[in-house]
Amino acid sequence: MDKFRFFGIPFIFKVISILSFLGLLFCYLAPLIHPETIFILPFLGLAYPIILTVNLFILVVWSLFRSKWALFCILVLLIGGKLHFRAFAFNLWEDSKKQNELRVLSYNVRLFDIYNPSRAGALETRDKIFSFIRKENPDILCIQEFYRQDHPTNFPTIDSLYAIMGTTIYHERSAYKRHANQNFGIALFSKYPMIAKGDVMFDAQSSEDFNYCIYADIVKDSDTFRFYNVHLQSIKFQSDYYQIKSGNPIDNLTDESTIKYMLKKLHIAFQKRAEQARRVAEHAKTSPYPTIVCGDFNDTPLSYTYNQFNRTLTDAFLNTSIGIGATYIGKLPAGRIDYIFHSPELSSYDFKIQKEELSDHRAISCTIAK
Repeated sequence: MDKFRFFGIPFIFKVISILSFLGLLFCYLAPLIHPETIFILPFLGLAYPIILTVNLFILVVWSLFRSKWALFCILVLLIGGKLHFRAFAFNLWEDSKKQNELRVLSYNVRLFDIYNPSRAGALETRDKIFSFIRKENPDILCIQEFYRQDHPTNFPTIDSLYAIMGTTIYHERSAYKRHANQNFGIALFSKYPMIAKGDVMFDAQSSEDFNYCIYADIVKDSDTFRFYNVHLQSIKFQSDYYQIKSGNPIDNLTDESTIKYMLKKLHIAFQKRAEQARRVAEHAKTSPYPTIVCGDFNDTPLSYTYNQFNRTLTDAFLNTSIGIGATYIGKLPAGRIDYIFHSPELSSYDFKIQKEELSDHRAISCTIAK
């Protein structure tokens, strides 16, 4: 203990502790305050798992030295309350099963790997995705980063999905690219009739933003459900990364300004997602039917985006599972960014996260019942 004090470590560690406490407290604010209000908040929400880990480490160290600072650590952790259980599910009991069930699968398929440099590799990935969907046998299939090429095509997708689902009932919104007659967007397939369908329009979309929200009213037996398929604002880090690496500057960026540019892109995406999420959540409130919202939100549970849905809907993963539930497997450690939400009057159980890595996202599925 004397050696610990001799090197001045207690003072340094206290400073680190205070900064960690403040970081965690600001994490708690991230879901509540719009990203354009305080620049740093959404970044802290994104870094929440790291900041929480640091605080837990600090708690262990102060506890070993039997310091009152351990009590400060515990207090800061307790202030977070239920927010911690957005990132870490601990539910030992699922909802009881009911009669009118719908198996729902949501999957960002990354364009079925169409841009794989190896044509054989792209076809192999696409076919593995099809095999996975066929095995899961969903009643409702929500696909983000959907790719479809008009006939004639040597990379068929939609006809294969018709065959897998055993139906041609589907709703799509996509951007059409004249080159090669390509379509990029989202799609919703159903084994049951759609009595209505539509779009939730987003503002401030560029020609390269293929982020959309579609919905459909689906009837099973005597019940009607409204399903939303959502793909909220992407960051497009990967395309920028390869452009910079290839020596093609973006807006005359220097190496020194690259980090600043990336932070700016993140901040812009945070703001766009916040508005998109608010618009979808408000639209869902007008639904005359029980609502299910599925998709790639591109944001974490400690975010303003997530909070727009969590205020009125039930997170099916938290309702049925145990663990972290990471769905993103790309280069950034984003964790859980794909969700299935539903109206509180509905039940959810048997939530699954895909094990295979066929995209930069894992598919998620669960059973929804009224």
